[in-house]
Amino acid sequence: MFERDLVLPDAKRGAFKEPIGREMDDAELDSFDSGNILITVGDVVSLTFAEHGITPFLSVYDGMTERREMTGFARLVENEPKETVTNPAGRITAELAGTIRRCIEGSGGLVLVDGEEDLALLPCILMAPEGSNIVYGWPGKCMMLITTDGSIRKKAMELMALMEEEE
Repeated sequence: MFERDLVLPDAKRGAFKEPIGREMDDAELDSFDSGNILITVGDVVSLTFAEHGITPFLSVYDGMTERREMTGFARLVENEPKETVTNPAGRITAELAGTIRRCIEGSGGLVLVDGEEDLALLPCILMAPEGSNIVYGWPGKCMMLITTDGSIRKKAMELMALMEEEE
């Protein structure tokens, strides 16, 4: 899995318009118990957790929000050690997936994506241990919370199957 770069064809983008998981509002952060492992995907979500004193096991971010520069989280972690990977929009590169795997199997950390991190949600779902909490941003709407289990992994695999291996 993820040995080659995957590309989301334009014709299949509609399948990615429905959120996975449930809405999570900021009020939940005051009593949030991350349980097993907490992974955040996106700058705003990662910053929101940091502002509530919660440090995720792994944060994947790109320094942007809704295609505009968003330096709050990037500035907060500017001097922290991080892995930097390239991942163009509409793709899951083998480099991104491999870095997420190493972080999850290791001691977590920060992954800065040069490009776009939106599809990083899929490898996070598929690689995180059962019972992990993954929070990502639903642009312009809310945060979404996923707790990894068989049904969520099945949904992630169905979405991944819509992508094509890059030659």
